Amino acid sequence: MHEAWLPREHSLYRPRHGRRQLTALVCAAVFFAVPALGWVFGGRPSEIENRELADFPGIADGWGFFTGMSQWATDHLVFRDAAIEAADGISHGVFGEPAPMGQGEGAGPIPGVPDGPRDKGDDGDSQQQQQRQSAGYAEVIEGSDGWLYYGDDITDKCFPERPLTETFERLDRIRHAVEASGRRFVLTIAPDKTTMVPQHLPDSYAGKDCAAEATEQFWKLAEQQQNFLDIRPSLEDVAEQLGRPPYFANDTHWTDDGAMMLTRDIAEELQPGVTDSWRNRGVGWSASDGDLASMLGRSAPKTWIRYQLMPDGSTDRTHDALRKFDGPERYDADAGKDIEGTIGAPTALIGDSFTFASSRYLPAAFADLTLLSYPQLGDHKKATIDTFIRSEIVVVQTVERSVAEGDLPLIDEGFIKMVERRLAANPIR
Repeated sequence: MHEAWLPREHSLYRPRHGRRQLTALVCAAVFFAVPALGWVFGGRPSEIENRELADFPGIADGWGFFTGMSQWATDHLVFRDAAIEAADGISHGVFGEPAPMGQGEGAGPIPGVPDGPRDKGDDGDSQQQQQRQSAGYAEVIEGSDGWLYYGDDITDKCFPERPLTETFERLDRIRHAVEASGRRFVLTIAPDKTTMVPQHLPDSYAGKDCAAEATEQFWKLAEQQQNFLDIRPSLEDVAEQLGRPPYFANDTHWTDDGAMMLTRDIAEELQPGVTDSWRNRGVGWSASDGDLASMLGRSAPKTWIRYQLMPDGSTDRTHDALRKFDGPERYDADAGKDIEGTIGAPTALIGDSFTFASSRYLPAAFADLTLLSYPQLGDHKKATIDTFIRSEIVVVQTVERSVAEGDLPLIDEGFIKMVERRLAANPIR
């Protein structure tokens, strides 16, 4: 009951507030009733942030029931995608700049969080976040000709968690542990789109100078690593052949042309000449929303051509792309078989969303391959190391920005020690 409806003798009676309160009540009713009516008549919330909608919190979550309610309510608000598009359109049309969306913690193309505490602690993370925002660092950088770039390509280089040299030293400890146990090891790094397609970046943006300096140092150190597979030359060759970069304009990942290139380069690194018999052909087009466009609240599809990969020149061995990348995914139907154009040795490949984006083609090149996700490593440490032990080859694929930041679950000290101890106890020769 608002103040104007109280008895006159009541101490809180305020007739002058009646119209304002009535207006507020009407607005509240519209805000809640319209989405509810939309749901009744078939309207449903959609996934617009490159992740699944939040589940309704359970009573067993304790206080998490209350803290999780806000995210659930936001995600399941009907017509939210239309409201976000309208806000973005108004911001561009009136102010000539994007709406301040996609600024929430944890947003972005790479799912998962690192395992273990950060070096700086929560206070350090909060201060760093404030520094980024005050300096104008964006979650998504809008370039020319409709090209979008993931802001973490820049901020992760300007605000690293640890020195680059230490990050590479920790990755090298994994290599040494794998090779000391008699297994083969390959490290490959997916270059950021800002590295491979810089021509569409704006002339000025926060972090431009420090990111350029860090990028130069990054690749100098990467090239010094043992058993490092540098895929930048192949990406440049693909771009020259296609007449366009093998990256999406509105997504941070590469197209299937890049995924095919990664598959071919890894196979050649492990067994030179194995791809001589390979043949591939286009079989159709696919489309989905670009992750960077989604972060801006836009429904902007990305389209790409799918391929068949025939390692022996005639048999299509491609698989359906993974729909979810969490625990180990094993492809071993041909284990022990000698198939032309494939790697026969059991292989573990631990990667991130670039491996996920390449999951249609990678299994085609191996008779026995297990794909693992390092962003989800915290939930699958034992299974990951067990897969390493079962394999004769271990391939690590990561992305430039994550290595530059030094915030990788793979280089958690506890995990590295587990790898060293377990592999030393289970050599293969």
